[in-house]
Amino acid sequence: MKVEIWSDIACPWCYVGKARFEKALEAFPHRDQVEVVHRSFELDPGRAKGDVQSVISMLTKKYGMSAAQAEAGEDNLGAQAASAGLEYRTRGRDHGSTFDMHRLLHFAKTRGRQDELIQILYKANFAEERSLFTEGDERLVELAVEAGLDAEDARKVLADPTAYADDVRADEAEAAQLGANGVPFFVLDRKYGVSGAQPAEVFAQALTQAWGERSPLQLVDQGDADACGPDGCAVPQR
Repeated sequence: MKVEIWSDIACPWCYVGKARFEKALEAFPHRDQVEVVHRSFELDPGRAKGDVQSVISMLTKKYGMSAAQAEAGEDNLGAQAASAGLEYRTRGRDHGSTFDMHRLLHFAKTRGRQDELIQILYKANFAEERSLFTEGDERLVELAVEAGLDAEDARKVLADPTAYADDVRADEAEAAQLGANGVPFFVLDRKYGVSGAQPAEVFAQALTQAWGERSPLQLVDQGDADACGPDGCAVPQR
């Protein structure tokens, strides 16, 4: 079974939702037969690479809330993260473009290190004091190496703005086609969708339902055609 997760590194509910989903997946009897793929979704796709501001400032301007309301929201997110076993800095974080991070995640997928990298990026953004947005590409290269990627390969990807850019845009276009206008958005076997950072119990129910309703393979021909099996290959006798 395949589970696709549309998310953004700047999305706190994606950070929490991933932990809740993984809790459900860990208890799922068929977890070893579940493939998880992370898909790109930018919350702020028009933001320039160098346009960085504090999270509190971004929230007040984008949603028209007061600084006190924004801080209360961050406190609530911190509590939600803690309940999922995650660290979360409620003050002092900043916000910027995540496009290069998504490009790097697509590269990591080609090396089988996508899940490792996305978790490291989440932790760096939400739990660590150093910024993901103000230290340049070398900060991302450092995190890519931590995820098991080659530094020079990661550096080349980041230096070429076209590298994996089409993959990011394709993911975002597909999200729109699927009706996802927010993240996290989980799609199970292209049959079931789960929106938001649902409780682990909801993810467990979705996994069980999707697994149980998988369509059995329909054989087109039941004839006795030649084939190879565990005992070897039948050799036609002349």
